[in-house]
Parts: sequence; structure tokens; C-alpha cells
Amino acid sequence: MIKNGHHTSSEQGIESGAKQGDLACSPEKRKRSVRVWCDGCYDMVHYGHSNQLRQAKAMGDYLIVGVHTDEEISKHKGPPVFTQAERYKMVRAIKWVDEIVEGAPYVTTLDTLDKYNSDFCVHGDDITLTVDGKDTYAEVKREGRYRECRRTQGVSTTDLVGRMLLMTKTHHSNIVSTTHRAHTDPTGPKGHSPWTGVSQFLQTSQKIIQFASGQEAQPGDTIIYVAGAFDLFHIGHVDFLETVYKQAERPYVIVGLHFDQEVNRYKGKNYPIMNIHERTLSVLACRYVSEVVIGAPYAVGKDLLDHFKVDLVCHGKTEVFPDRDTADPYAEPKKRGIFRTVDSGNGLTTDDIVQRIIKNRLLFEARNQKKEAKEIAVFEAMKSQAEGEQAGDTAQAAQ
Repeated sequence: MIKNGHHTSSEQGIESGAKQGDLACSPEKRKRSVRVWCDGCYDMVHYGHSNQLRQAKAMGDYLIVGVHTDEEISKHKGPPVFTQAERYKMVRAIKWVDEIVEGAPYVTTLDTLDKYNSDFCVHGDDITLTVDGKDTYAEVKREGRYRECRRTQGVSTTDLVGRMLLMTKTHHSNIVSTTHRAHTDPTGPKGHSPWTGVSQFLQTSQKIIQFASGQEAQPGDTIIYVAGAFDLFHIGHVDFLETVYKQAERPYVIVGLHFDQEVNRYKGKNYPIMNIHERTLSVLACRYVSEVVIGAPYAVGKDLLDHFKVDLVCHGKTEVFPDRDTADPYAEPKKRGIFRTVDSGNGLTTDDIVQRIIKNRLLFEARNQKKEAKEIAVFEAMKSQAEGEQAGDTAQAAQ
């Protein structure tokens, strides 16, 4: 069980990636709100994006997020998975975001920061390049209006697209098929980008606390329970949770997440794409969620309902898979008269997203390879420059 809620910068502390000097402003400066700017594609929004925005919010008081258009992303990176309208709504649902700017320019300039009265911009410690290989933050870096936060290891949009291209039924066991090997050893750039190359995500209790740290349900709150996989947390999930949130005047929404093995049992194929730890952080970042139960039982039974004092159980228009014994998992809440089917008006599913990827498979594979090739080239250039400077310093010291 993980309690959720909004955070203040004082709760985040130095771990956010800000240096002590960045947070320790003068009393005069602290009299006004410190406005922080972030921008990006925010395509297939995942917990890495949310963690960046959490850290950015900790560096100031008010977080503005600029989101690029489909046209800009296609020009500089390749086709996005989600439309700009979907991406705008996803970013608005992240609880640390105060305001979003639609159609933000791909290259971050001083004019943009000044237009939105932003003190500085924040980006992860990776690199973002234009179509011609230039750093999109070069100008604001030169002027000292740039801060870095820690990139979340183990996830990237590139990584997630790669996972979806591995549509094999043996995702949760040792994968030895030739199909899998063909997909995981593509003909591409030689080398490994330190920014978007796949690395293992390691969950910690500290990370969960940073994402959660919420409030208990208060007297008068309506406790609403929903359950599911919430895999590849997407705009369909957001619309559903927002609809659930609106079912009561004072909602306290608890999300029960099923373990990976349970999801694989009723979904099959390659599901879940994200493991239970990744799905936990993704759901915790949503502003409509109050609490998360990690590894919730599939059947919403008497013990669960009584323990959380649940007033209402909701499910969307998607199919309800039977339990292992073929029983209805919602039999108990239906018996109590507290079950409600809600229609969010959005029928998007994780299957639909996977189909988008499969349909445009060659485009996305080419995009991933091109992006990593550019990053490797920049990384090697940076490394050579650093080695040259170090050799110069050594020679100078020897004189």
C-alpha cells in the first residue's frame, strides 16, 4: 500500500538533482515565486519523465512544461507514438506540473524563458539534439539559466518502443527464439549511447517515497477503489482515472495494481510491458490517484473492501477477465451495491498502443537507431575533448 499526494520542494531535498546553491536562494529572492521551465516531447510519458518533473519542481515553486508539436518532433527525431493532443493531456495529469505550454519550440531559447517569466530551465543529464546534431539547450547554458537533474536509469521512450517490438509470448521466461534475437541485435550503430541505451531499472524504497508521500483519507472522503494492470500508463488510463475522480465531491482514489504474473495470466502475449515496480511509479505520478496497492488481489473481495473501507468500486468499459476459478472478480462489490461501470469516453488500450508501434515498426526502428547513432557521435566527441583538455593540463603541470 502506497499513499500518494502532491509534494513541496522542501520534501524533495537535495536528492532531486539540484545543488545546494541552487536551492538556497536569498531571502529577497524567496519573497517571489521561482518559476521553473521544462520542455520536451513527452511521448509515451513514463515514470522517467515524471521523475524529471518532480525534480524540477523541487528546484522552484511553479513548474511550467512546454510540449513540442508532432511536426517539430517528426523533423528532429522521427514520428511520435502519441499525438500532440494526447501528449498535452498526459503532461497535465502529472501532479507536479502547474502549467503547460502547447507547441513549445524544440530549441530552448532565452526568449522562451523570458516570455513565460521563467527563472531557468531544467533538463536531465542526458543530451537533446536538433536534426543537425546541435544541443537544444546551448543558448540557455551559456547564459547560466540551465539546471540539470538526474536522469532516471532503466527507462526511455526508445527502450519502451523496443520492448513493444518484442511481441513474444515468452516475455516472462528465458527468451531464446530466433525472432527475439533478430529484434534485440538489429543492424545499427556500433557502440552504446549512455543516454538512451537500455539499462536495468532498480526500484528502491526511497524512490517510492519520493513519488508517494501522501495523505491519509479524511473523514468525509469517498474512498473509491479501481484495479488493473495500468501497463504503459497512457491517456486512456488518465481519462478513466479522471472520470473516476469525478464520481464524488471528495474522492480518495485507491489503485490496485496486479503483479506481473497475474497480468500475464489474463492478458497473455508480451504483457505486461512494464513490470510492477515501473507501473507503481507511473500510477503514483498521476494527480487523480491518492494511494496504490502493490500486488493487489485479482478478486475484489470482502477483506480488501473492509480493510480500506471502500465506498465505491469502479471499472471501465474494458473487458473483465474471470478469476482463476472462473468467478467474477467483482462479485462482492456487486453484491454490496457499490460497483459502478464508468465510461471515460476514451477506448484506447495498451493493445492499441502496441499496434501503433507494430504498424510503424520500420519507422520506429529507424528512429531509434538514428537517435542512438547521433548520441554516440556526440558522446565520443565530448570524451575526446575532455581527454585533450586533460592531456593539456598534464603537459602544462609538467613544465
